[in-house]
Amino acid sequence: MAAHGRKAQQFARQLFKMSLVDGAVSAERVTGVLAYIEKHRPANPMMVLKAYQRLVAADVARGQAVVEHAGAINDTTLAAIAAAMGKKYSRKVTAVAKKNNALLAGLRVRVGDDTYESSVAGQLDALAAAV
Repeated sequence: MAAHGRKAQQFARQLFKMSLVDGAVSAERVTGVLAYIEKHRPANPMMVLKAYQRLVAADVARGQAVVEHAGAINDTTLAAIAAAMGKKYSRKVTAVAKKNNALLAGLRVRVGDDTYESSVAGQLDALAAAV
């Protein structure tokens, strides 16, 4: 059973590499990969599709800065955050605003698995953990 899982993972990684254009996931390529899988059903297609979906989702998340905010946020601030994250990660990053009233004030920025915290709620949590 483990051998099937490894083969599905390897095949999903190959499909993922074929989905990239200039280092980023291409919607057209993903459509082509899915059509290929539908036409040429691989062994364990659900394992392959789940592994492929995780790879694509992780790559998309690395190219998007989710900016959580309690108060108002303007397009200029979002553009500045996108530019700063793009410079930090050496790739194109887009910023998306997401209202989060639990932050009280400030921002929390998530890019992939990384979180940058400058909110009042985050500072209070850090203080509580230090005590």
